Amino acid sequence: MAIIAVRDEFKDEGNIEIPESPISGQLTSTTERRLMTKIDLHVLPVLCVLYLMAFLDRVNISNAALFGLQSDLNIVKGTKYNTALTIFFVPYIIFEVPSNILLKKLKPHVWLSFCMAMFGFTMVMQGLVQNWGGLMATRFFLGVFETGMFPGCFYLLSCWYKRSEAQKRFSFFFSSTTLAGAFGGLLAYGIGQMGGIRGYSAWRWIFIIEGLLTIVIAVIAFWIIPDFPETVTWLNEEERSFIKAKLENDVGKSTHSRSITLKDTLNVFKDYKIFFAALAYFGLIVPAYGYAYFANSIIRTYGYNAVNTQLWSIPPWAAAFVFSLFVAYCSDKLRHRFTFGIVSICISIAGFAMLLNIRNHPHVQYGALFLVTSGTYSAMPIVICWFAMNLGGHHRKAVATAFQIGFGNIGGIISTYSFFPPNYRTGYIVSISFSCLSAAACISYVISLWHANRQRDRNAALGNAEAMISGQQDEEEENLGDLAPSYRYTY
Repeated sequence: MAIIAVRDEFKDEGNIEIPESPISGQLTSTTERRLMTKIDLHVLPVLCVLYLMAFLDRVNISNAALFGLQSDLNIVKGTKYNTALTIFFVPYIIFEVPSNILLKKLKPHVWLSFCMAMFGFTMVMQGLVQNWGGLMATRFFLGVFETGMFPGCFYLLSCWYKRSEAQKRFSFFFSSTTLAGAFGGLLAYGIGQMGGIRGYSAWRWIFIIEGLLTIVIAVIAFWIIPDFPETVTWLNEEERSFIKAKLENDVGKSTHSRSITLKDTLNVFKDYKIFFAALAYFGLIVPAYGYAYFANSIIRTYGYNAVNTQLWSIPPWAAAFVFSLFVAYCSDKLRHRFTFGIVSICISIAGFAMLLNIRNHPHVQYGALFLVTSGTYSAMPIVICWFAMNLGGHHRKAVATAFQIGFGNIGGIISTYSFFPPNYRTGYIVSISFSCLSAAACISYVISLWHANRQRDRNAALGNAEAMISGQQDEEEENLGDLAPSYRYTY
């Protein structure tokens, strides 16, 4: 297995041409293509809907703000509105790693559906608040219950696919955020006509209706959210054996039944590479949430009323959806992540630079929003997928992916205090700065991967590979994950 893993990584990186080795599990009742289609249909749609609703419930406060939320709750002046945005991130950051550990223990379909039902209920309660204190409380608990969705879904996805086939799936899933932005604008446009019904303002109906919809979906999701490949019932034994062998051939063995211990968790943080990956995501979160929370307010400064602003907010999100899938397809086709991530970040920087320097040209400024969304929301899934798929073993995936997302969301706090009317200039400057930080972290991360691969090649050349095969293979592949000498990282 060690020699196979080394050979496959050389092949993936394009260094030498070596024939593909046969996967030990064989399919007789179906083909690999049909099996992967079956997996895609069971895994991707439900996870996309889950995260679409989670992101929608998280950022729909920006839609509500256009329909009088701030004036009704008397939070027009000062930074009370920004603080209400910020409080969401406090529990969201703290509970990421514990949430993934619980997901592993309780099974994804139980934990994810429970979290979804609870943040849907919290959203309904947010539509009934009467003051700033009530808004703060509901935003806090929204962060508590949403904490498991994003890292949990990415962790689950990383357990189903090879590295060379993961990016388009990750990007399709992550595009739920862009669909949520577009769908949220369209939904808010319709709900905006409901102001006054039952004595409730339009902004209250946005929270109530979207919260109730989330609860209904959560109940359905309990029965259809997939668990891990080792435990799902919709795969037969032949298919399960094939997928297990296929994944082991790509990233080495992983012990699903093993529980995650405190030692496992602490050992993850001894790997300095995870901090580069976390910084790369952190740098992108600032412009991502800056746009998600303040795009409607920015677009309204171009002369549109509250209702039409919701419609004009849709096209940039739609463009980001299409562009991110195109980038993901190219990335998987070439089996490369780094360049696509850097180019996407540069596109985002160009968009913010235009917004920073162009005034009194609303059409050009609106066009710059397409660059911002397309660049930012294409780079984010690449950074996450690149890191997640370079991790081996259930315990390292669960802890490290949660840490990357938890640490990265500290950027959400920064973004909520960076964008202020009337021109949002500070927010644009901050977004450019943190996008540059993300690019620098990506460069550092790829250098660290190259150094690790080169060091392991040297050790293998000195004969350490044979020593590993003879007595340490199982322990290294199952417990060390990507830290095993046989493992090679992809760029």
